[in-house]
Amino acid sequence: MTVNRQWVLRRRPDEAISEGDLDLVERPLPMLTDGEVLCRNIYLSLDPTHRIWMSDREQYLPPVDLGQPMRGGVISEVVDSRSTAFRPGDIVKPASGAWEDYTIAPEKLLRPLQDLGGAPLTAWMSVLGSTGLTAFFGLMDIGQPKPGETVVVSAAAGAVGSIVAQLAKMHGCRVVGIAGGPDKCAWLRDDLKLDGVIDYRNENVGAALDRLCPDGVDVNFENVGGPIMDAVFSRMNDFGRMPLCGMISTYNNDGPTPGPTDFSRILMRRLTVKGFIVIDYFPRAAEALGVLTPLVRDGRLKWKTHVVQGLENAASSLGLLFSGGNDGKLLVQVGPEP
Repeated sequence: MTVNRQWVLRRRPDEAISEGDLDLVERPLPMLTDGEVLCRNIYLSLDPTHRIWMSDREQYLPPVDLGQPMRGGVISEVVDSRSTAFRPGDIVKPASGAWEDYTIAPEKLLRPLQDLGGAPLTAWMSVLGSTGLTAFFGLMDIGQPKPGETVVVSAAAGAVGSIVAQLAKMHGCRVVGIAGGPDKCAWLRDDLKLDGVIDYRNENVGAALDRLCPDGVDVNFENVGGPIMDAVFSRMNDFGRMPLCGMISTYNNDGPTPGPTDFSRILMRRLTVKGFIVIDYFPRAAEALGVLTPLVRDGRLKWKTHVVQGLENAASSLGLLFSGGNDGKLLVQVGPEP
């Protein structure tokens, strides 16, 4: 435990991430000081926002500096501690992690993770992690769904979208999901029991929305942006709500991101369009976990994880998020579970 492998940012990608943008290096581990904990990383989360952090565009956190380790969420096992709050063997989630084998964190930036009674450890990186918090607060705080309303979810087979779709169903809404490919659409239709499914790769999204949402759309949980967002936005009802969670279709593009082509609809339909970032809701995490944890323990909430083996494969795997090649929450297994 004297050497730490880290992915560092060498250059800012022009469009899609390419070889040479990130570099896997070995660096010595510093000695622990009082109050610090050495964590062996088990899982690393790969997220669309990583592409934003690599750029120097305007964003909600400072961009990763060139030559510095790539920022990322991890779940870890304590292997050494100079803290009275943590001991070797504890499973923790550092508030700030990186693409690396080991993370050194002050005790105040570590959160212990509880046993979920049979649920996998990966749940803390998906349905009970930032993914679940994003889905819960985006839908409930901003979407404010009401029984009987129509909710459309883009990227509905993805990590966030699939949780949103299920929570909306539990809330008594009629839910239509948009996803890419027959396998993902079949999962939404057959396993999650959505009321309608649209395969954007194989059918016209606008025509499908007209067929499946004849009375319009009340809530558009937006994960994708671009033409798909435009198609849903143009069919929103009076006083509709649009939680803007992500615009992954635009993250590899330079320059300003275009918005809805019919912007006046916000005025004429009195729509609420609100962007949000999950870190804004971290102080209220217990509120969401109080709802989500029993659903996970009871098996009432379904989710998928797509696990790539080995830290060395992190950089090459990030592109799966932009091609749709991942099936569920994308994780890298950095090391074995205890």
